[in-house]
Amino acid sequence: MSIVVTGATGHLGRHVVEQLLEKVPADRITAVVRTPERAADFAARGVRIAVADYNAPETFDGLFAAGDKVLLVSGNEFDKGRVQQHRVVIDAAEAAGVALLAYTSAPGTLKAALADDHRGTEEALLASKVPYTLLRNGWYHENYTENLAPVLEHGAVVHAAGEGRVSSASRADYAAAAVAVLTGEGHENRTYELGGDEAWSFAEFAAEVGRQSGREIVYRPVSVEEYQGILAGAGLPGPLAAVLAGVEASIENGELVVDTGDLSRLTGRPATPLAEAIGAALKG
Repeated sequence: MSIVVTGATGHLGRHVVEQLLEKVPADRITAVVRTPERAADFAARGVRIAVADYNAPETFDGLFAAGDKVLLVSGNEFDKGRVQQHRVVIDAAEAAGVALLAYTSAPGTLKAALADDHRGTEEALLASKVPYTLLRNGWYHENYTENLAPVLEHGAVVHAAGEGRVSSASRADYAAAAVAVLTGEGHENRTYELGGDEAWSFAEFAAEVGRQSGREIVYRPVSVEEYQGILAGAGLPGPLAAVLAGVEASIENGELVVDTGDLSRLTGRPATPLAEAIGAALKG
């Protein structure tokens, strides 16, 4: 039996593999990647590397074996039909008779267009005969902390979320939840709504960045349309800018507040506080 992680060199997948290496022998882990060179460090530690692409169904032929546990990390190619990409993995997992397929989805409360592909994938997974776990990941701290340069330069956090709040957590937190499912028992046909322990507003985010950086940082709320224009002006493709701007409206409506406690229960520890993530980003 192998634990198989797709997208293993991506932002989330890499965390998952690193944490799996702390819990199980390397030869029980299979990292599925498109570019094997990016997984050279895993290969050097004894992880099996499999080269496959969601856009090439034949590359998944024979990749899984009966009894495997699989983590399907959702794809990030918004323009290539993600549901169909994910079906490739689900079909291969069903054909092989895997023991479990865990999927990184989106919160059940999220109504923005960003969630459409996740709901379609969930439907395909539930229609299959594969035992499943839905890991409905909330927002990542890193969505906001990875690029603080413009915030510091302009002294402003610009969003279209009004006074809405976000229950974010770190990628490492969500990876730990996935690892708990992949290495544990009793998670078949379960859905987990995952989010940080404390929700925050963008005004609070701006204040915390200001406190830790020693600069005056304000929150400047804008309209969804204005925010979409800002994203497009920064070089994002129009459709993607529209999707991300739609998430802002969802935040204002409270759709990214996840207060189930599932994340900390799965990991056995509190989620990483936003202040800690901001501090690490400012030092980095």
